[in-house]
Amino acid sequence: MRKRIVVTGLGAITPLGNDVPTYWDSLLKGVSGAATIQRFDASKFKTTFACEVKDFDPTLYIDKKEARRMDPFCQYALAAADQAVVDSKINFSATDLNRVAVVMGSGIGGLQTFYEEVKSFVEGNGVPRFNPFFIPKMIIDIVPGHISIKYGLKGPNFSSIAACATSTNCIIDGYLLIQSGLADVVLAGGSEAAVTQPGIGGFNAMKALSERNDDPKTASRPFDLDRDGFVLGEGGGCLILEDLEYALSRGANIYAELVGIGMTADAYHITAPAPDGNGASRVMQTTLDYAKLPYTAIDYINVHGTSTPLGDIAETNSIKAVFKEHAAVLNISSTKSMTGHLLGAAGAIEAIATILAVKNDIVPPTINHFTDDPECDLNYTFHIPQQRTVNAAISNTFGFGGHNASLLFKKFIE
Repeated sequence: MRKRIVVTGLGAITPLGNDVPTYWDSLLKGVSGAATIQRFDASKFKTTFACEVKDFDPTLYIDKKEARRMDPFCQYALAAADQAVVDSKINFSATDLNRVAVVMGSGIGGLQTFYEEVKSFVEGNGVPRFNPFFIPKMIIDIVPGHISIKYGLKGPNFSSIAACATSTNCIIDGYLLIQSGLADVVLAGGSEAAVTQPGIGGFNAMKALSERNDDPKTASRPFDLDRDGFVLGEGGGCLILEDLEYALSRGANIYAELVGIGMTADAYHITAPAPDGNGASRVMQTTLDYAKLPYTAIDYINVHGTSTPLGDIAETNSIKAVFKEHAAVLNISSTKSMTGHLLGAAGAIEAIATILAVKNDIVPPTINHFTDDPECDLNYTFHIPQQRTVNAAISNTFGFGGHNASLLFKKFIE
C-alpha cells in the first residue's frame, strides 16, 4: 500500500518576487517579470531582455563570506530552501536527521562561474590561475550539499538533472524516497541562474529565445499566433514533502497531497518536441494512472507552455489526446508568460503555482494573448485569474532531450 505524501512547506525566489506570497500575488495580478537585462551589457545580442531576479540579498539567508563562494544558482536554492523550512515549521532539533533527504537540481548549474574562470584564463598570460572554489561553485550537486551542511541533514542527498524538467524530476525523486521508506521528509526542487552572456548567446544561437526587444513585457506569448520563442528566466523553488503520518504527528500545515507522478521520453529530437505531443500525452496519462484518477477529475493544468512555435502546439495536441472532450472544460495556464522560462527551476516554481491553485481555488492567468492560433484552441485562462473549485491539478514540465515529467496535486482531505 502506498504512503500518502503531502506538501507542508514552500519557498521561492522568482522574477516576480523573492518569496512565495509575493510570487503568487504577482501571478494573480498578471505581472510580467521581463525587462532589459541589467546584469551585463546585452546590446550586441539578438535578445537583450530576460526575466531576472530583482533585489535579491543572499545575506538574508547565507553568511556573507559563504555567499561569495557560491554561484547565484546556489544562492537562489539555499534561499528557497530556507523559506520552505521556515514555512513548514519543522523543528530539526526534534527530527531524526538521518531520515531527512535533499534532492535539488539545476539544468546548467554555475554557468556564470564557469564563464568567468575560463575567460580569465584565456585572457591571461597562459599561467593557470583558477579560484580554488571554481569547481565547488559550479557543480550542480553542491546545492543539496550546502543545504545538508546548513541543517545537518544526513539522509539521501543528490541532484537529478533533466534539462528543463529537472526540478520536477527532483520532486518525483523526493516522492519516491518517501515511498521507499528511505526518508520521512524531503526538501525537493531546483534553481537556475543562466541569465549570463553565454546563456543568452547559446539560446540565441539555437533560435530558442524571443527577439521582441522593443517590448520585453509582452514577449512571452504562450499559445499566441505571434509567439517567437521563450524568455529566459532565473530563480529557485523548494517544496517540503512529508509522509502524511509524519506530518500529522507534528501538526504540520498541509498545502496539498501529491498523488500522481509520471516520466516519459519523446525519443525524437534533441530540442524539438514530438509534433503530435506523444511523449507529453503519455506522461500525463501515466500520471493519471499512477494517481488512479479519471481524466475528468482534473480541473487545471499548469502547462509547460514556453511560447515556442512548436512546443505550444505539441502540448495542445497532447492535452486533447488525453483529456478528450474534457480538454475544452478544464483550465489551462502558462505562468511562463509572466516568469519567463526558469529552465531547471521551472518545475519547482510551477508546482508551487499549481499547489496554490488547488489550495485557494483560483487559476492564475496566461498573459500576453493578442491573436488566436487556430492550432491552439483550448481554455488557456487568458489575462485574468479564474475562480473555480480546483480539486486536482497537473503541473507539466518538458526538457531538451525529450524529457517529460508531470506531477498531480490533489486537495488534501484527511
